[in-house]
Amino acid sequence: MRHTLLAAVSAALLFIPSGAQAQIEKYSFDKAHTQILFFVNHLGFSNSQGEFHDYDGHFLFDRGEPDKSSVDVTIQTASIDMDDEKWDAHMKNTDFFDVEKFPTMHFKSTGIEVTGDNTANITGDLTILGVTKPAVLAVTHNKSDKHAFSGKYVAGFSATATIKRSEYGMEYGLPLVGDEAQIRIEVEGIREEQEGEGANNP
Repeated sequence: MRHTLLAAVSAALLFIPSGAQAQIEKYSFDKAHTQILFFVNHLGFSNSQGEFHDYDGHFLFDRGEPDKSSVDVTIQTASIDMDDEKWDAHMKNTDFFDVEKFPTMHFKSTGIEVTGDNTANITGDLTILGVTKPAVLAVTHNKSDKHAFSGKYVAGFSATATIKRSEYGMEYGLPLVGDEAQIRIEVEGIREEQEGEGANNP
């Protein structure tokens, strides 16, 4: 009887998906397919768009329990791109990002609230100009799957947030230049394989 029970347990364990044993996966940013964008109202005429190109970090994704996931990213402020050299230079000086004194911005999640089958609100600490305030990203999980070309496992997300730049001490141009910054982030992350795993594992 004892041997029969042990055999049954052993057989059952063979059918437990590997993801159930270690749900939390670490992903690095695929920078070719990740964009960090923002939009600010410009004198009422348009919502001007900027982008940051240089950043580092990772996110941890638990597909079984998404609320246990996390994200940590550091952005190099001098990588700002407004599609105009003079405008780039102005955004880098003391009126805005003061990149010599504050070369980085930082976001680190502190909690996740699952809001739907593929949506969540990620709350975190956002640091700009040395000032740290809470910020909330509304995130949609687009897809997690094996990449059709590279064969690597990829997770993709879209996120939006709204912050007030004045709360971080960036007050130049107010109120003619908008206070609210609309943030949009498109992310593709490549799963970092654990020892003994292959890129084709689901």
